[in-house]
Amino acid sequence: MALVATKKAKDYTDSELISLYLQGQNTTYFTHLYRRYAGKVFAKCISMLGDEGLARDATQEIFIKVLLNLSKFTEQSSFSTWVYSITYNYCIDVIRKKKKVPLIFTEDVGKVSKESEVEVPDSVLLEMKQERLGKVLDKLPPGDKAILMMKYIDDLPIKDIGDILGKTESAIKMQIMRAKQKAQAIYEDVYAGDPIEDASINMASVMRESFDHAENE
Repeated sequence: MALVATKKAKDYTDSELISLYLQGQNTTYFTHLYRRYAGKVFAKCISMLGDEGLARDATQEIFIKVLLNLSKFTEQSSFSTWVYSITYNYCIDVIRKKKKVPLIFTEDVGKVSKESEVEVPDSVLLEMKQERLGKVLDKLPPGDKAILMMKYIDDLPIKDIGDILGKTESAIKMQIMRAKQKAQAIYEDVYAGDPIEDASINMASVMRESFDHAENE
């Protein structure tokens, strides 16, 4: 049954806005979806790409992809998860092409030794100083950086991360573990002999502040 518009566009749910847009191609409904998520997408892009100009271009390209593929959205996941899936995958691709990075995730290296199966506590990331954390994240393969952001910045459930990256929950858990191991190894290499200290500002709060600033621009 066709959905009949009976209230202001801003009061509709994501699903209702999508249905109304697809029924009549009225751009008002898509514009509200854009306004609802553009700030968050831009914030994620700037955190991944590290450049405001690239992030703005990426945001536009991502929403073009969203618009062109809106009829393919099946609601198996939330609309926000679907949008973030496009966002993270687009940014990973940009980074890979820009830096000519052959590896997307640490596990792509191939064999993983038994030593690498040792669990790394979350505190290894959460207690890094802000400036050092940023440098460590930038040195990670793009997929590792993205998966740590999804887990510790977006607070996404493992299932949602799996949906975004098209992987099983067990694979996501393994990749998170390996990404933390990689981050710890980078820290020890760059800041050898200088132990991770308990910082007054942790990773989640720092990154959320940057997201809030980007969204409010």
